[in-house]
Amino acid sequence: MLHQRIEVLMFSVDTHTHIISPDTGSYPAAPLGGHRSSWSQERPTDIDGLLREADAAGVDHLVVVQASTVYGFDNSYLADQLARHADRVIGVCSVDFLSPKAVDDLHHWIDERGFSGVRIRAADGTTTVPTPGRGLDDERMAPVWQFLSDRRVPVCIQMHAQHATLLEGILQQYPGLTVVLDHAGRPRLGEGVDLYPGADGACRLGETNRVFVKLTPPAVLRAQREAGSAAPLVRALIKEFGAAHIMWGSNFPASAGSLTELTQLLKEQLPPLDTADLELIAGGTAARVYGLDAATGRGAEGR
Repeated sequence: MLHQRIEVLMFSVDTHTHIISPDTGSYPAAPLGGHRSSWSQERPTDIDGLLREADAAGVDHLVVVQASTVYGFDNSYLADQLARHADRVIGVCSVDFLSPKAVDDLHHWIDERGFSGVRIRAADGTTTVPTPGRGLDDERMAPVWQFLSDRRVPVCIQMHAQHATLLEGILQQYPGLTVVLDHAGRPRLGEGVDLYPGADGACRLGETNRVFVKLTPPAVLRAQREAGSAAPLVRALIKEFGAAHIMWGSNFPASAGSLTELTQLLKEQLPPLDTADLELIAGGTAARVYGLDAATGRGAEGR
């Protein structure tokens, strides 16, 4: 019965996809760190290809994350596609948090070009993108954190578990900040371990009620390799954050396979869950984070 429920359940909002344009003249590559990701060269997929994959998988809405290992901080290609497909596509831009004009850049991409979120890399296990400055609490980032907190713009962070202490401090300092952990934030794995070890006496990430977790193929496959299954990790994440703070993302096309295959991989690794929790992970959580209006698919605030 459980597997029947999962198979019938439609994963409606994919929170982690990427797009690459074949038009290298209009959208030239300028990857962060000067090193272009291998996946973007081996399986580049443009917006039309992504939408075809989504249709085949039965996915209604797509959160497209700027491919910074191809385009760096130039979000133009994704911005142009947001204008074309506002009914289905939500955009997460990349901005240089250390730049003195970072807040101006955020105003441009969010207010003028329609992005609904921003992403920062605190760590990267697959490419040569450097850690920004001295880390998440670099004092030069203060205006950006303040802007995101004041505007309630969700920020996706690619990090490892050891960055939890820094993140706890940022969340405490900026009470309006909403954080989404890309690829589950590479938590510590193992029975009974603390997923995200923080400072003694600090508020745990799950206790802030402002941290959300993306369950993606990189997180699932790592758990399979290191712990034999991703099911214990999913149970631990639900215990820490609640299903209302967990969402799925295919990581297509950065992860190999069709979007349908990547969705199936995630479904197969879910532990027994009740229908309400499954529906939250499948799209309900993402709809709340990105302000999706169920009737139109558009952001509730018009972003």
